[in-house]
Amino acid sequence: MLRRSLLSLIVPAAILLGAVPASAESRLALVIGQSAYKSVPALPNPANDARAVSQMLTDAGFAVTAASDLSQDEMRARLSDFSGQVAAKGADTVALVFYAGHGLQIDGENYLVPVDVDPKREADIPIQAVRLNDVLNTLTSVPSRMRIVLLDACRNNPFPELSKTAGHGLAIVDARVGAPGTFVSFSTSPGAEAEDGSGANSPYTTALLASAKEPGIPIEDTFKRVRLAVNKATDGRQTPWDSSSLTDDFRFMVGTAASAATPPPAAAKRTVDEWKRELQGKPIEAANELMVIDGSDESYEAFAAIFAGTPRGLQARDWLDRHRRMLAWNNAILINTAAAYRGFLAQYPDTDLTATARKMIERLRYRPDPAPAVALSVPATNVALAAPICPCNAAPPQQPLQQRANVPVKKRADPDPPRRAGKRPPRVVVEDDVVVVRRPPPTVVYEPAGPPIGIGIGIGIGGGGGGYRGNYGGGYRRGGY
Repeated sequence: MLRRSLLSLIVPAAILLGAVPASAESRLALVIGQSAYKSVPALPNPANDARAVSQMLTDAGFAVTAASDLSQDEMRARLSDFSGQVAAKGADTVALVFYAGHGLQIDGENYLVPVDVDPKREADIPIQAVRLNDVLNTLTSVPSRMRIVLLDACRNNPFPELSKTAGHGLAIVDARVGAPGTFVSFSTSPGAEAEDGSGANSPYTTALLASAKEPGIPIEDTFKRVRLAVNKATDGRQTPWDSSSLTDDFRFMVGTAASAATPPPAAAKRTVDEWKRELQGKPIEAANELMVIDGSDESYEAFAAIFAGTPRGLQARDWLDRHRRMLAWNNAILINTAAAYRGFLAQYPDTDLTATARKMIERLRYRPDPAPAVALSVPATNVALAAPICPCNAAPPQQPLQQRANVPVKKRADPDPPRRAGKRPPRVVVEDDVVVVRRPPPTVVYEPAGPPIGIGIGIGIGGGGGGYRGNYGGGYRRGGY
């Protein structure tokens, strides 16, 4: 009787525990909604978005810390406290940050905007706002299994003076050059602006709430579904974007995925021509779905070519042009030299980033561009060299020769020239103060003892275990796309 009673308690408990989405790892989330801005009009939806996402994450097994309408000091304090919670839970923790509110791109840096900012010029934003890279660095500074950052923060720039010169939307963040185990999602593509929405939640949050609640969907497929849902809800005006360096699987809700609701598995990367064959003959909306789910430049280029002149085709072309421009801008930011910004302006002379590029050139006017070392090859014929390029060709030390009229200069051979078995080495002689290498046939190939001289530009990644870029220092932004 006692055994039957215990069994009657254990079985329902096991069923209940099986429905709980949390797995073996600890799950912690910080959710921030910024609506009540003081110096600009309030945003209706971020506070609603934060409440809805907090509930969804709680249902998914996260211990959620929710906060709304934070000042800069409060945002920094909450981030610091959250990283401490992650550190206390240990290295098997999934740490998630959701942010809804204004976001800005200044000088290629992304900033999350507290409610107490009141900038008069661009230079005020780095002082008054919170850098996205600081958020990423804070999360990577403590051991964790996975870091997920979801940003519904690409709304229009609310500061009129700043919007005249600052770039639109947010800059590219490439999780692949940061710490492994990072996933970053933006509510729209780089350089574009997102909509706040006319309902209770933004289009991005609405899609996230629906997609994340489906059981058994890997996070990558979850955000493919978010991408497609937002694109449809905004009639193609907004398409979310994400970047991942995840090495482990993650699902918001455990369970068996419904096959009909799961996007098709990712195929091998296709060329533009392959995508044209795939999309040719399909209805435009069906082709648009395939393109948005894939999200590659090749699929967009094929779609824009096939459906040229249609509203969808024009949207695809605009997305592709903007994405390539943002990649070029990201490369200029990574290199961070006047030459790099001049190269960007030569390629894109009239965009929303023109003013920023010119400002960066002016800022770097006293900083010399690094001169790359150039690999030199010596042809088989006689070549006069201003200086030897490796020790094996160096002439022996000597005193300056006196120049005398009608007196020939003695020729002095290398006392110990490099030799190869069975081959005559070249002779190094001095004629009229110039080192001359004379090479007999067949051509002798030199193999210097030191490493070859080549072209190379060093790009440093910031300290602290390979994190994300700091202002004018190494790190995420210096890491490359």
